[in-house]
Amino acid sequence: MRPEMEALIFDCDGVLVDTERDGHRAAFNAAFAAEGLSVEWSVERYGELLTTGGGKERMRRHFDETGWPEGDRDALIARLHRRKTDLFMELIEGGALPLRPGVARMVDAALGAGMRVAVCSTSNERAVETVVRVLLGPDRAARITVFAGDVVPKKKPDPAIYLLAAKTLCLTPAACVVVEDSHIGLRAAKGAGMRCVVTRSTYTHDEDFTGADRIVDHLDQGIDLDLCRALTVEEDTECR
Repeated sequence: MRPEMEALIFDCDGVLVDTERDGHRAAFNAAFAAEGLSVEWSVERYGELLTTGGGKERMRRHFDETGWPEGDRDALIARLHRRKTDLFMELIEGGALPLRPGVARMVDAALGAGMRVAVCSTSNERAVETVVRVLLGPDRAARITVFAGDVVPKKKPDPAIYLLAAKTLCLTPAACVVVEDSHIGLRAAKGAGMRCVVTRSTYTHDEDFTGADRIVDHLDQGIDLDLCRALTVEEDTECR
């Protein structure tokens, strides 16, 4: 028997808004400059780093590969990430980046149908909440649950954040449909036992999305609630 779809879960960066190239990358570079570091991530370099989930983890990878500045590494990463998050939120608050097509429509459809709506992201929680509040509006934001940042010890492609969302919302994974834009996000969603629609973004357009239930360039390419309902599969996982 096919379980009824009960939740629509979005990734944030690349799904709600195409933030990576002109949002997060720009904010990282401004943070590096403010710290006095001779580091600037090109479009190509940032694309390489995106295969690692999480901003702090990307910085650690970069410095592991290129050499660390002198001083306390953990303190440096924490300081850079706080500054970068503040700069990124300024970009969002200033309206520099728009919602991707179909996002508001799908959120409204799910909420109107009485479904749970959530956002699961490896990005900083403050940044994700700002994206949701500013771009979707406070009324929608009040009805959307955010799981982000270091809420789980392992980030995507580990399925932990999606499993946490299902457990917290008291839903079976099979009743959840995820919208992702990256290969690592797809792996996380499928690893959690959820169905996954992929909306390709600037950095992920050519990634391998084998196993995705639908692949589109944006949600206005035929994605609606009826299609998402048809994607749900039987699963006997119980809420614990």
